[in-house]
Amino acid sequence: MGSLLRHRLISEIGSCSCSYLFVITSLLALSFFKSIFAQSSLCRSSCGYIPIKYPFGIDDGCGSPYYRHMFVCSESGKLELRTPSGRYPIRSISYSDFHILLSDPFMWNCEDGDNFRPTRQFSLDTSTPFSLSSQNEYLFFNCSEEDVLIEPKPSFCERFPERCDSSCDSASYLCRHLPDCPAALGGSSSCCSYYPKATESLRLMLQYCASYTSVHWKTVGAAPPYDQIPEYGIRIDFDIPVTTRCLQCQDNSRGGGTCGFDTGTQSFLCLCEEGNVTTFCSDHGSSGYSAKVGVIAGTTSAVSVAAVGIGAVVWYFKRVRAKAPVACGVQSNENRLF
Repeated sequence: MGSLLRHRLISEIGSCSCSYLFVITSLLALSFFKSIFAQSSLCRSSCGYIPIKYPFGIDDGCGSPYYRHMFVCSESGKLELRTPSGRYPIRSISYSDFHILLSDPFMWNCEDGDNFRPTRQFSLDTSTPFSLSSQNEYLFFNCSEEDVLIEPKPSFCERFPERCDSSCDSASYLCRHLPDCPAALGGSSSCCSYYPKATESLRLMLQYCASYTSVHWKTVGAAPPYDQIPEYGIRIDFDIPVTTRCLQCQDNSRGGGTCGFDTGTQSFLCLCEEGNVTTFCSDHGSSGYSAKVGVIAGTTSAVSVAAVGIGAVVWYFKRVRAKAPVACGVQSNENRLF
């Protein structure tokens, strides 16, 4: 009778341990495959209403490595650009004219009027393929006449052509016709236009001026001279590093993949539905980076981690099973799971 009872208890323990093992193993596997399937759709094609195309990417491993970690898509669907001076909302991206339009909340706007808020200097990382567009014009307000050369540019340049670029134009068309709010400034406020050619020049101007704003000339479909209108914002020009491999990867006749890169080595990858390849999706003889759905490098590491985790669970339950018998659902300090 005692032998039969002992055998029954051991069977119940085995069944209990296997049940626990099955549940935890299933949870680990579910978590692992969930992360893999999430990786397969990492290259999002939009953020809010703004399309995301090559060379940009908002997920690591997508787009060109030259623009890595520069774009952020918030939970509310707002696209932002990272720069050394902060993060700035992106209003639009033109892939035909190769420029990005930013807005700077710290710059002066029509609602401010004569209330000049503290501002911060906008800057770009010079090591990136971004550059400030020559179509930007900067308006500076209430500058110190003792420290800033404020002159009507046409007449000043005639008298001092060698110093023409160093003056802040008080006769600027934009100062006299502020976009959207021509009468926003009172009679006691001054305005002049200046294009700083270097970051240091902008820093010095802001040291002696109350505030500033950026206006760019937006191209519209009208006939000249009405083909451009002024609009607030910072225009950033960019380059597209086009390579033969990327063009082949994107070619629909070759599988229509997405250009990306290995997050470890930053070498080129063509991201396909069936996995990553170094050439193009329909090239079945190329070296693949993953067997099925992994898109971003790191899938192999995840498999290893999952395998180690499952192995640890198996080892643990073998150890528990070797201990004193206990009925299923009854815990003691020796067989407690958590």
